[in-house]
Amino acid sequence: MDTEFYRIKRLPPYVFEEVNRMKAAARARGEDIIDFGMGNPDNATPPHIVAKLVEAATNPKAHRYSSSRGVPGLRKALSNYYGRRFGVELDPEKEAIVTLGSKEGLANLAMAISAPGDTVLVPNPSYPMHAFGFIIAGANVRSVQIGPGIDFFAGLERAYQHSIPKPIALIVSFPANPTAMTVDLSFYEEMVDYAKKRNMWIISDLAYSEIYFDGNPPPSILQVKGAKDVAIEFTSLSKTYNMPGWRIGFGAGNPALIGALARMKSYLDYGAFTPIQVAATAALNGPQDCVEEIRQTYKSRRDVLVKGLQAAGWNIPMPNASMFCWAPIPERYAHLGSVEFSKLLLREAEVAVAPGIGFGEHGDNFVRLAFVENEHRTRQAVKNIKKLLATPSNLPDASVKAAAND
Repeated sequence: MDTEFYRIKRLPPYVFEEVNRMKAAARARGEDIIDFGMGNPDNATPPHIVAKLVEAATNPKAHRYSSSRGVPGLRKALSNYYGRRFGVELDPEKEAIVTLGSKEGLANLAMAISAPGDTVLVPNPSYPMHAFGFIIAGANVRSVQIGPGIDFFAGLERAYQHSIPKPIALIVSFPANPTAMTVDLSFYEEMVDYAKKRNMWIISDLAYSEIYFDGNPPPSILQVKGAKDVAIEFTSLSKTYNMPGWRIGFGAGNPALIGALARMKSYLDYGAFTPIQVAATAALNGPQDCVEEIRQTYKSRRDVLVKGLQAAGWNIPMPNASMFCWAPIPERYAHLGSVEFSKLLLREAEVAVAPGIGFGEHGDNFVRLAFVENEHRTRQAVKNIKKLLATPSNLPDASVKAAAND
């Protein structure tokens, strides 16, 4: 029997798996691995949100099937959030939908709007689902390099001109995972104009909208006049309210795209458990001081980690937003690439990070560190890495010789 399944063949081996196996083996040996690898919030969900979940779960009626589009109260709460935060008016019936996390929304939208042979433009490096959602759907992905000092729009135009057939959609995501890049509203204005002239959809991932530290809060693409003609935006409660395991996210924007996603979801799920949606409504409508507390926690961790590593000699840019820092591999180790350097950190410093290659080929000179360890453990990680950076013998034999001859 043929086990070479079409969509599975399009998925390469999971880049992070080798590092994950090493991490599991080290922990099995009793080693205390300080793990910055996965962007998985470690603190508790705010108590008032948990209390609302418990209250709703005691109602037997809430245990029935829910709605794949999301309960009306939650879609209204999302619309009110967009009004408060961005000054954007949403119709909760036609321009808002609840998803099982933003990842599910992205994947099912890809299935809804693309066909084998279609082309989609995706920044590189980027969150893997941005590309693989469309790859799983059978579409082709053309990468557009993004990063400091790179003219993204020039690269975008080259990719567009060299794509056959012409792209149907473009992915954007700011604050970005993994790079932590941010943009201002003028970037989105140019993006909307670009997409309209080329008859493309825009899919914006705004999962880190509330995790910002310096400067102005990140904007939404839907703030641009006419953006809803071409754009859908995904958001999530995972990072904003420490709710990653709850799997609640949203799509907002263009009614045709929302409708296509709703049609797809109507065949695939009955929506999240109703008490979770009720609690999510309480999160959006309730007191927001918890969001500021979460933001300050990430800011403190960011400062300890990045400033500590900078003092240790690792030149890491200070991110203005997101829960990550995007760290260029130190020059002495650059030849190793991101997977081997990640393995070196795990073996010699007992620190786990995410190899940059997992986010695209243009990420191979970087590793990503997430602010998911408390400050005490973060300081210990900094000490371990500082010791590693000060010890030349940790390089593989051939690399030690090469470094000595430089």
